[in-house]
Amino acid sequence: MTTASICTIGDEILIGQIVDTNSARISAILGDNGIRCTRILSIGDLHDEIIENIGEELRKNDIVITTGGLGPTKDDITKKALADLSGCTSFTENKEQLSIIHEILHARGLEVLDINRAQAMVPDTCEVIPNRLGTAPIMIFRFDENSGFGHRCTLYSLPGVPFEAMGAMDEVVADIRKHCALTDIYHKTLMTFGMAESALAKMISQWEDALPDDIHLAYLPNMSTGVRLRLSIYGGKKEEEERRISEEFEKLKPMLGDLVYSEEDDNLQNVLGKLLLEKGLTVSTAESCTGGNVAALITSIPGASAYFKGSVVSYATDIKTKVLGVPDEVVERHGVVSMECAEKMAEGVRLLTGSDYSVSTTGIAGPGGGTEENPAGTVWIGVSGPHGTYARKFVFSSDRKRNTERFSANALNMLRLCIINDK
Repeated sequence: MTTASICTIGDEILIGQIVDTNSARISAILGDNGIRCTRILSIGDLHDEIIENIGEELRKNDIVITTGGLGPTKDDITKKALADLSGCTSFTENKEQLSIIHEILHARGLEVLDINRAQAMVPDTCEVIPNRLGTAPIMIFRFDENSGFGHRCTLYSLPGVPFEAMGAMDEVVADIRKHCALTDIYHKTLMTFGMAESALAKMISQWEDALPDDIHLAYLPNMSTGVRLRLSIYGGKKEEEERRISEEFEKLKPMLGDLVYSEEDDNLQNVLGKLLLEKGLTVSTAESCTGGNVAALITSIPGASAYFKGSVVSYATDIKTKVLGVPDEVVERHGVVSMECAEKMAEGVRLLTGSDYSVSTTGIAGPGGGTEENPAGTVWIGVSGPHGTYARKFVFSSDRKRNTERFSANALNMLRLCIINDK
C-alpha cells in the first residue's frame, strides 16, 4: 500500500498563531484515493530542522507532502532547504509561474518586485506544477533507489495558503496516480449519541473481538456529534471491502438500537432536519442556559425554515413566566433549574409557536452559579410533543463553552429520540 506523510512548515503553526486545516483536508483526499497517511508533522522555520525531518519522512513513506514556507519574504526558507535536501546545484526560472505572478499582481494594481520574481525561481532538481491561484509554484522532487532514502519516493511542496493548497490537490493526486500503483482504502461510519466511549466499548467488546484481523475499528468521540464508530479495510477491492464492512455493521446495529443516528459522517442537526422533513413536522425551542445555541444549530441546515417555527431565549426568570407561561409557583417551589420548569418551558414555546414538537434547556453553564443540588454543568432538558412532555437531567463538568455545546447536543438528541419513538 502507498503511504504518505504530511508536513506543515512554519513557526506560525507551532506558536498557535494559525490553525492547520491543510493536513486534515489533504489526509482525507489521500485516503479517498487509496493512500494511507501514516503521520502528520509540523516543522518550524529552521533550515536544518526542515531537512532532517522531511528526510526522515521520505525514508519511511512513498510520498511526502509539505505545505507552507514558500512566500516571498526572507523568513520563508523551505525552498532553499528542499533544494539542499535534493542535491540542487542551481535554480531556474519557471516561465509559466512568472507569467501567473505578473497576472495576479497586475490585477491587484501592484508592482512586480524582485522578491515576487524570485518565487518563480525553482531548484533544478524539481518538476513544477504551476500554481494558478497564487505566486508560489508547486514543486515535485522525485528520488530513486540510490537517493539515500532507501527506496523510490516523491516529495510534493505546496503553498501554505489553504485555498492554494487545496486547489493544487487534483493535480497532485493525478501525478501520484500516474507514478504509483494504488490500492483501495474503504471506510464506513456509524454515528452514535447517548453513551460515552468507554461504556460503548464495553457494550460491543464481543463484537469487536470477533472482527476479522484486516478490519480495523476506530472510536472517534466528539461532544457535539457523539462517538463515531469507523471500520476500515486497507487494500483489496473496494466492492468486496464495502460488502464485508456492511455485514459487520449489520451485526452491530441491533446491539446499539437508538444510539445510532446515522450510517454516514453526519451531525445531529442535519439528521434531525431530515427526520422532521420526512414526517412533515415542525419544531421550536425555549432556551435559557444555551442562549439560543440549539436554535442556531437547527437553523444552520439549509432549508430549516420548512420545519423550524421559532425560539424564545428566556434567559431571565420573568421571560420564562411572562412569555413562556411558566407558573410562578413552579419557579417558587422548584426553581428555574428543575424538571418542572423545563417541562413548562417546552410546553409554553410549543403553544406559542404552534409547533408539533419543542425542546427546552434550563441549567447552569458555569463556571459559577452552582449549588449543592445543581452544580455548575447541570441542565434540565424538556421535550414536548403530541403524546406528552418529559424532562431529563444531565450533569457535566467542563468549562462554560463545552457545557453549552453538550447541553445543546443532548437537547437535539432528546428531540430526535422523542420523534422516532412517538407512535
